[in-house]
Amino acid sequence: MARVELMNWEQAQPVAGPLRFAIFVGEQNVPAGIELDDQDVNCIHAVAFDVDNKPIGTGRLLPDGHIGRMAVVKEWRRRGIGAEILQALMAEAGKRGHAEVVLEAQLQAAEFYRSFGFVAEGKVYEDAGILHQRMRKAL
Repeated sequence: MARVELMNWEQAQPVAGPLRFAIFVGEQNVPAGIELDDQDVNCIHAVAFDVDNKPIGTGRLLPDGHIGRMAVVKEWRRRGIGAEILQALMAEAGKRGHAEVVLEAQLQAAEFYRSFGFVAEGKVYEDAGILHQRMRKAL
């Protein structure tokens, strides 16, 4: 169905950058100037590819154990791609010695993360016009 590869930003940028722009900026109206940031070069990026080698999803793991920028193209949502990306990033966090992972979930995706054992923390807040909830999970 799909394969997930972990890579640095130099490898990931040509495929993950346009995918993130299409989803976050194009679909969700996140300001273009904040989508790619200086943290990308420090992250491990997970990119999912379909059988034709087309990128269909991405996410990143920051050096401090935060998971972020999880995105799956519309046609592939609710088909397990996000789960594969999340599991790859959590496994990598474990290999790097993190005791837990933390993420800032869009409120609409909070139930997805709960299904993997993430627990909500603190108040719901707005970022880039989208409601978010901080969540964490022990590894």
